[in-house]
Amino acid sequence: MSDVMRTTAATAVESRQSVAAKGRLKRLWTANGPGYLFLLPWLIGFFGLTLGPALISLYLSFTDFDMIRSAEWVGAANYVRITTADSKFAAAMTVTLTYVALSVPFKLTFALLVAMALNKGVRGLPVYRAIFYLPSLLGGSVAIAVLWRQLFAGDGLVNAALAQFGIEGPSWISHPSYSIYTLVALSVWQFGSPMIIFLAGLRQIPTDMYEAASLDGASKFRQFYKITLPLLTPVIFFNAVVQTIDAFKAFTPAFIISGGTGGPINSTLFYTLYLYQEAFGNFRMGYASALAWILVLIIAVFTAFSFLTSRYWVHYDD
Repeated sequence: MSDVMRTTAATAVESRQSVAAKGRLKRLWTANGPGYLFLLPWLIGFFGLTLGPALISLYLSFTDFDMIRSAEWVGAANYVRITTADSKFAAAMTVTLTYVALSVPFKLTFALLVAMALNKGVRGLPVYRAIFYLPSLLGGSVAIAVLWRQLFAGDGLVNAALAQFGIEGPSWISHPSYSIYTLVALSVWQFGSPMIIFLAGLRQIPTDMYEAASLDGASKFRQFYKITLPLLTPVIFFNAVVQTIDAFKAFTPAFIISGGTGGPINSTLFYTLYLYQEAFGNFRMGYASALAWILVLIIAVFTAFSFLTSRYWVHYDD
């Protein structure tokens, strides 16, 4: 009898615990269920289109895989070959670093100058912001890259304009000494996005600081150097990191302007373009995956270095 009573009591306790657990789950679902449902599409996209392919790519980077034969494990052979025996990797890195070193500073400088001009109480500010921001929306498109190629062709509009002043322009696109600069110019032309962010940062600087500096006899340059730049360093830091990462990932302009070859003489062979050639030209998916992960590592190292060194020059309000 006592065993039966103990069994009955245990069953009753388990039943109450089950009911309580179901009640908690029901309350949790009632409170947070809609949020989980709205989050579900993002989770599916993240795991199915971002994390999953990234992990597959990481595995393939250690294999010899050409989309015809099954993947064959080769260990770190792809990475060793890239860093020790691939001359095109060195060429692509040189071109990409040159592009980053030129396009990012020029774009940020131009964006800051325009933002400062617009910050001086210009009438119709929303219209100007929209006009200047428009190239950022269109600049990465195939159509703009095709237009840029036509502008800088040997018989393009740029050389036609130079001819009006008696200047014979070079063949910008097909000359290895000038082709990279056409891509830099296209990047700088897309200054609208950092300009908008700079403008927002400038409008947060109190005007009374400039008034006090003027009363103390500070020149405009000194006000810029002592007030504007220090207070704008968080915005400069953000723009620099974002624009540098975007520059490392640039692909469409180089692909369209060079016809996918990276020429002439690899002068526009961006890293991403070389990766594309290996993946979809030579069908060496394993090798291309290794190239992709090296690019991820380079960007990660740059980002980490930027954050570590930011403490020495970025000034945040305490």
